[in-house]
Amino acid sequence: MSKFTGSTQRILIEDALKHIYSCEQDRHEPSAQSIAGALQITLDQAASLLAGLADRNLVRLKSGKFYLTAAGRDYALQVIRAHRLWERYLADETGYAEDEWHGRADRQEHELSPAEIEALSAKLGHPTHDPHGDPIPTAAGEVGSHGGQPLVTMAAGTSARIVHLEDEPAIVYAQLVAEGLYPDQEVRLTEISTQRIGFWADGEKHILAPIVAANISVVPLAPSQREPEVPTERLSGLALGQKCEVVSISPVCRGPERRRLLDLGILPGTRISAELRSPSGDPTAYAVRGSLIALRQEQTNLIWVTPLQEVGQ
Repeated sequence: MSKFTGSTQRILIEDALKHIYSCEQDRHEPSAQSIAGALQITLDQAASLLAGLADRNLVRLKSGKFYLTAAGRDYALQVIRAHRLWERYLADETGYAEDEWHGRADRQEHELSPAEIEALSAKLGHPTHDPHGDPIPTAAGEVGSHGGQPLVTMAAGTSARIVHLEDEPAIVYAQLVAEGLYPDQEVRLTEISTQRIGFWADGEKHILAPIVAANISVVPLAPSQREPEVPTERLSGLALGQKCEVVSISPVCRGPERRRLLDLGILPGTRISAELRSPSGDPTAYAVRGSLIALRQEQTNLIWVTPLQEVGQ
C-alpha cells in the first residue's frame, strides 16, 4: 500500500471493497486482474492494494482466493450506502440529468463522513431504494432486495412492474433512459425471442435487444394488481383550442422541474387548454388555473392528460 498516499489510497481501498462486494453478490470470483481493470490501475498496484487490505483485516486470503471479512463488508456497505443515498439526492433534489447521477455519486461517496451520510438519509426521509431501484443498505449494514426477476424471463402476454434498472454499463443504461423507462412503470410483454423483446409501457411500444432488456428487473402482476386503463395521452399532443384534465406527472420528472410544475398548479384533476404556440412550434402557452403558462415540449411530454371532448367542459 506504500505506493498510494492520502485520499487516493482511501479511494482505492473503498473502490476495491465495493468491487469485491459486487463480485460476491453476483457470485463472481474477484481477482487482482478484475480489481486492476475496475480501478484502472496496474496489476502490481492491485496486488499491493490487496496485500494492504489483508493487513487491515478487510479481506482474508484462503487457498489463493480472497474474501471480505466482516469489517470489510461493513466498510463496503457504508460506501455503497453513501453512493445510493447521493444518487437519490441528485434525482430528487437537483436538476442533474440521469446519466450524470452515477458518476457524480462515485465521486461524492468518498467525501461523506458517517454523520453526513445519516444527515443526508434523514433529509431524504430515509429512502429504502436509490432511483434505479437498488436497495440502500441501512446504517446497521442490512441490505434488502428489489425482489425482481429479469424481464427476459417473462412470458409474452404477461404484465409486470419495473423494480430495477441496472445502471452499468453506462452505454446500456443510457439506452434504457432514452426509452423513457423507470422503476415502478407497468409493462405488458408482447414478444419474447432470442432476437428481440417487445413490450408496451406508458402507451408506447418498445423493442429491445435481449442483452439490453436483461438489465431490466420486474415483478409479475396479477390482473387484479394492474393499474386501471384510463385513456391518456401526453400534454404535448393536445391540439390548440383543446382542453384536457391532468392525470399525472411522469415519475421521470424529478427535482426542481417537478416542483415547478406542481407550484404552477399542474396537479391531478387540473384542467388545461392549449392556447398559443410559438412560430417555431415550441414552447406552447397553456391556460392553467386562470393563468397563461408557457411550457416546452420536453416538459409537456412528461405530463399525462385525458382529453376533454366537449367544447363546454
